[in-house]
Amino acid sequence: MSEIASPVQEGTPAAVATEPAPAAAGRRLAIARLRDLALIPAIIVIAIVGQIVNPVFLHADNLLNVVQTMSEIAILVLAETLVLVAGKMDLSLESTFGLAPGIAAWLIVKPGVGHGLGLLPGAWAIPITLIVGALIGLVNGLFIVRFKLNGFIVTLGMLIVLRGLLTGVSGGRTFFGLPSSMLYLSNTNWLGMPASIWVCLIAFAVAIVVLSLTRSGRSLYAIGGNVDAARAAGIRTDRVMWLTLVLASTLAALGGLLLSGRLASVAASQGNGDIFTVFAAAVIGGVSLNGGKGTMFGAFTGVLLLYMIQNVLTLGGVPAQWISALNGAIILVALILARITSGQAQE
Repeated sequence: MSEIASPVQEGTPAAVATEPAPAAAGRRLAIARLRDLALIPAIIVIAIVGQIVNPVFLHADNLLNVVQTMSEIAILVLAETLVLVAGKMDLSLESTFGLAPGIAAWLIVKPGVGHGLGLLPGAWAIPITLIVGALIGLVNGLFIVRFKLNGFIVTLGMLIVLRGLLTGVSGGRTFFGLPSSMLYLSNTNWLGMPASIWVCLIAFAVAIVVLSLTRSGRSLYAIGGNVDAARAAGIRTDRVMWLTLVLASTLAALGGLLLSGRLASVAASQGNGDIFTVFAAAVIGGVSLNGGKGTMFGAFTGVLLLYMIQNVLTLGGVPAQWISALNGAIILVALILARITSGQAQE
């Protein structure tokens, strides 16, 4: 991991022993604010281009569809951003995205209707989904924090295990006939917008406040910047990391619940490959893969820009295969821009 950033760098409010000169501090603060808003002009440009490509783009129904579809993956981006800021990666989030609602559906939907066991009433759907997500985070924490194993390898292994579990319990089939509790957040409007959008916005608002204004948020940045320095400063690094992994997995389960509710089903392949979109959104939003840098606002604008581009391409008749290639190209461009703006390479 890179050395812990100064408190005036973007998304790194944790204190360090030596502060830069006032002039340097002022320049870094200006750059941080600029980078936090860097994607706003790009979003405006894409909106204009989208309207030119297809007049349907700026219609309220299309924009709501874009934001609702985005909200599910945005929750996953939020979860991954927390882990990245802390200096780790969690590849298993995409499998948690599918397995958590899949286990709930397996236990609740009727055997002759939706391929489930029908063991529990529908009211248990949301609690089961979130509990499964939290348990997966606990297992990740056990290996990464308790046994000090490499987080990348651990979560890669968990990705494969969880994907196999979902395939096993579903028999490769799609669960349907979901209870109303699993459909509620995606099929109910609050103040004229789907509840899933409000859930996403509230989650990001809370995360922005926590990371920028609370001691826990500063601790997370400090750990991602330099875990040894954070530990020397009295931060309980193991506890913070464990809680971060549990929270991230729980959020991934929530995102999977939103997708399942919108589709009224849980496919055996749900979440498969979504981690690439998540990393693309986080990186173009300015979140460092080295840890200790990045903001939730940046991550949100990153996923918004990505989904706006995908929608413009779809309306323009571009094949879906090219959209996947675009995600990879965006990551590469974002890495180059991050090096230019910060003067440091992200590895």
